[in-house]
Amino acid sequence: MNWFLNGIKNRIKTEELDKYKVQYPSFLKGSSEYECPTNALQNGKWNMNRCIFCRECDLEATGEQTAYTVNKSLPDIFKKSFYLYPIDSGTCGACNIEFSTLFSPQYDTNRFKIFMSNTPRHADALIVMGVYTERMENILKEAYNAMPDPKIVIGIGACALSGGIIGKSAMKEYDIEVAGCPPTPASIINAIQKAREKK
Repeated sequence: MNWFLNGIKNRIKTEELDKYKVQYPSFLKGSSEYECPTNALQNGKWNMNRCIFCRECDLEATGEQTAYTVNKSLPDIFKKSFYLYPIDSGTCGACNIEFSTLFSPQYDTNRFKIFMSNTPRHADALIVMGVYTERMENILKEAYNAMPDPKIVIGIGACALSGGIIGKSAMKEYDIEVAGCPPTPASIINAIQKAREKK
């Protein structure tokens, strides 16, 4: 209640995604000859899924929350509601924090008809965070198989997408890939919204 009253008094409002800009992580542009430890730079070109945004290269941060790739459009049925089930296969915790922020009053993903599910049986999308770990392999498969069709898999963060600096990617393929270490909530929402629009 105090947060709500304080918000009214100080005019705190929900983030406007089109105006949300942070330097890191954000889409990077340019080229660099830096020898990247995660191989995010190959022949001077940036591979955002491998980037941990260490800021050691000469690439320029744009502030744009577009560091994502949509490999599959979402069926029209997901425009009315879209339920996410997160699963941590082995993270430092940063992606978990950014993901949980999606449902805070600051970002309020419910306004986009995006909700959290407490079980994969009621989820439309599996959110995968963290590197591959042997003991989580079967759990990821079981969670995926428990989801009803049609199902979507979203990988968030460098660890899930490429293994980052400590391992390999948690899954072989993702329908939506959101880069960052960790990705911003705005970038995750933008990726889902883009997948809804893509045909």
